[in-house]
Amino acid sequence: MTNNLLKNVHTALAPAAIGPYSQAIQFQNLIFISGQLGLHPESGQLVTGGVALQTQQIIQNLLNIGAAAGGKPNQFLKLTLYLTDLADFETVNRILNDALVEPFPARATVGVAALPKGAAIEIDAIMAGSNG
Repeated sequence: MTNNLLKNVHTALAPAAIGPYSQAIQFQNLIFISGQLGLHPESGQLVTGGVALQTQQIIQNLLNIGAAAGGKPNQFLKLTLYLTDLADFETVNRILNDALVEPFPARATVGVAALPKGAAIEIDAIMAGSNG
């Protein structure tokens, strides 16, 4: 596979990458969105207020990155959640239930010891998009 098949996806409406990776890569009509923390796009700082507000910010970041590649809110195919405290599972579930539409994406949840910047949650996504 050559790099001309891949499209780098970037938007100022989501936080800049904090390492050597892209916000997302698009391959044909699939958008692979890198793990997002609850970072505010302008400041790059973690939103305060715990896992609920971090999750809401992550969803907005995922939607903004997806939109930059032609994805729509109902086109999430797969989400992977990384939680530092699995006791937050129900809180996150409620927020995702309110934010997503059916058919809900496939999903996995993983308990982790720590996340960058002291975040409580990180989510990565695969999304359908345009053939850009």
